Parts: sequence; structure tokens; C-alpha cells
Amino acid sequence: MNLSSTEQALEAILQTFTDTNFVLTPGGVILDYKANVSSFSHIFPDSIRDKRITDVFPARLAEQLRDALRQVEQTGNVVPLEYVLPVLDQEYWFDARLIPVSDSKIMMIARDITECRETKLKMERQVLQLSILRSIDLAIASGLDLNLLLSMLLDRVMTLMHVDAATILLLNPRTNLLEYAAGKGFRGNILQHTRLKLGEGGAGRVALEREMLQIADLRKDRMEFDRSPLFVEENFVTYWGVPLLAKGRVLGVLEMFQRSPLKPDKDLQDFFVMVAGQAAIAIDSAMMFSELQRSNAELSLAYDATIEGLSRALDLRDKETKEHTARVTSITVKLATRLGIKQSDLIHVRRGAILHDIGKVAIPDQILFKPGPLAKDEWDIMRKHPMIAVELLSPVNYLEPALEIPHWHHEKWNGTGYPDGLGQEDIPFSARLFALADVYDALISKRPYRSAWSKWDAVQYIESQSGIHFDPRIVPEFLDLINTNHY
Repeated sequence: MNLSSTEQALEAILQTFTDTNFVLTPGGVILDYKANVSSFSHIFPDSIRDKRITDVFPARLAEQLRDALRQVEQTGNVVPLEYVLPVLDQEYWFDARLIPVSDSKIMMIARDITECRETKLKMERQVLQLSILRSIDLAIASGLDLNLLLSMLLDRVMTLMHVDAATILLLNPRTNLLEYAAGKGFRGNILQHTRLKLGEGGAGRVALEREMLQIADLRKDRMEFDRSPLFVEENFVTYWGVPLLAKGRVLGVLEMFQRSPLKPDKDLQDFFVMVAGQAAIAIDSAMMFSELQRSNAELSLAYDATIEGLSRALDLRDKETKEHTARVTSITVKLATRLGIKQSDLIHVRRGAILHDIGKVAIPDQILFKPGPLAKDEWDIMRKHPMIAVELLSPVNYLEPALEIPHWHHEKWNGTGYPDGLGQEDIPFSARLFALADVYDALISKRPYRSAWSKWDAVQYIESQSGIHFDPRIVPEFLDLINTNHY
């Protein structure tokens, strides 16, 4: 088959399977051109024949074509090329192949893939949209910290809308002002001191009217952003603002800024509004969670204040009790931490230690402060103070987990303690810990009926009572703690 018949065969193929085709020289001169789709015939009229590609195509595309032609000439192989051709206000995408025909001719066949590419981009955008909605749903479910949530939301919005910067202003219910809460993409801290009344500025209008606002050219409408004299240096061109609405309330405004014209299609605008709605739900959830945490913290402080008040009731009778309580509480909490008690349980250990002798408020003074040994009947009364503590504290629900120490801190490992004669692991763990701290501190403290023991004597006693009074597995840890912390 001669060259002429080869070209005829190629042309028949091109007419069937391609949208445009060119015959080019290796140097980039257009020898021939045909478009099989009538809508493309106006793009390249017949007058382009014998012209150089640099005279016909945009500079960037012409450079791509020159590179591809050089590859064909050097390798003799078919070279693939994907390129975009801007025409008026539209871009056309082509998938092309450059095929060597002879030493002086290279055929470029191109298929219009604009619709396929748009479909692909639309699918990718939909996947991204689903990912964004999923991440917001997860944030709602996880109770994410508000600051982390706002940062995540801005990241997602900027990725979705391809904008240069974004902010979130939240409505302060106490002042009824929109205040800066988070921002990304700015060159400076231009908007961080924003405080807008409803109706004031772009964001104020969005919040007041509860509708999306677009400002196409901020260079002509700077008064919307006179909140910062440095705003002009950001060179923003386009503004979008959308209200953050949840449960019928305005929580704030999401703002976007672009340094070039921004014209998202209607589908993207609608999705942006949907994202703003989900973001508002997430923000509302995070704010409620934060408020709940604050309330819980305040409630916990109130609980501790109540406990301290109960403990002070005993302090009013015995000044030594306060110092003893502080010391044994400190030792017990450190020992509990050392032995791996969970952080969430330490608060109950601490409360139980503070209240360990609260039952003594009902013990008569003549017994509680007796300078000498107690008689049997007096001991019988004294030994009632753990049960008195249970009777006093059990009606308070939040103190129930802390009752182990007041109830059983006088039990002994060998089962000879009181009030219930529990032994070994039947004694709650926290009570076993506390018993060591309580006895040790009592021994080294002066009492009305005896002098304080030396630390050495107290340590020797603790060791001698391992497996009798105290849990033998805890004693070594306790003694190491005492020596390490110089108690």
C-alpha cells in the first residue's frame, strides 16, 4: 500500500471515530484540518492551513504541541496528549494522539472529551461532597471541641468551594453581636477583632435577613468591610456569606473570600447552603456539649465545696483532723495513681479520703477527745462512726462511689477489723489503700494520749503488719511512696 492509500485509510478512520484532526509537519505547520462536528467548524476555519501552531493556538497549548511533535519525531512512536482549548467563555477538553505518517507529516487525531470530563469532575465533586457531609456528621456524633470543629469546617468549605479564605462569626447571645470565632487563608489578622451588630456589614445583613449574600466585586463595595482598615491589602474580589441556622436560631455567619471572580454553579451553591446547615447543627451540638462540660465542672466544684463543708463540720471539733485529713488524702491519691486507678475513679477516692472520719461528728466529746485509753463500752461507741458515716452520706447520690473509704477503712486484711469484719480482697481496694495512709499518718502525729512516733518506728510497724492489718501486695508500693516523697 502506497502513502496515498495509507492517508486515505487514516482519513476514513478519522471521519468515523474523531471530532477533529490535523495534519502537521514536525516543525509545527498545519497542513490540513477537519472537524467532524459542525459545532466545532467555527473554531478553526480553513484559513489556518499553512499556519504555524504558535499563530493559531494559545501559548500554553502551542508549547504542549511542540513538545509532543518533538517526541514523535525523535521516537517514531504514537504520543498521547490531553489538552484544553479555551473558546470564548467555554473550555473544550480533547484527548489526542499524534501519529507519525511519514518523515514530513504527523497526524493528530482528537476526540472531544469535554462532556466526559465534566461528568468525571461532577462525580469527583459529589464524592467530595459526601465526604464533607460525612465528616460533619462524625463531628456532630463525636462531640468535637468547638475550636477543632470550626477549623475542620473551614478546611472542608475552602476545599469544596476552592476559595482563598474563610471565616466563621458566631452570635454572642449575651451581647447579640457577631464575633470572630475562626478564620483561615488570610495574610494577616485583619478580622480577628470583628464585632458586628445584626444588620451591620455583609455578615450582619446575612444574619439579620437569614439569606445568602454575594458581593461580586469588593473593590467597588469596600464599605461592607470597613471593619478592618487593612482589608484592602488582602486583594479580595468576591465575597459570599451564608447564615448558620439551627433549630430556627441564627448561630452565626460563614463567610468566604476569593482574590478572583467566583461564580459557582447552582448545584454547588445549593450544596454550600446544605453544608452551612449541617455545619450549624455541628456547631450547635459542640456549643451545647461545651456548655454541658462547663455546667458539669461547676457542679463538680459545688459537690467538692459541699464535701469540704461536711469535713469542716468535723474540723470545728478537732483542729488536728483538718491537717490529718489533708495529709492522708494526698498520700492516698498518690498511691492510687501509682497503682493504676483510673483518673475517673480518683475523684471518688479523694472524696472518700476527705470524708473518712465524718461519722465522728456524732461521737460524744468525752469519748472523741479522751486523753487516755477508751473503755470497752466507749470503744463500742467509737466503732460506730463508719456506719454513722454511711447513714449520713448514703442519701447523697453523687457520694455513693466515695463511700468505700468512710465505710471500710478500719477493716483489716486478716478479717479482725470493723464494722463488718471483712478480710483480704473482700475489703474494697480504695479502703485498703487508705488504711495504710491513715495508720501511718496517725502514728507519726501527736495525739492527746501519746507522743508522735518517729518515721522509722512507723515504717517498722507498717512492715510488721503486712498480711495482718494491711494488704501485703500494697505495702511495698506504699513504703516506696513514703520514702520517695519524704512523708
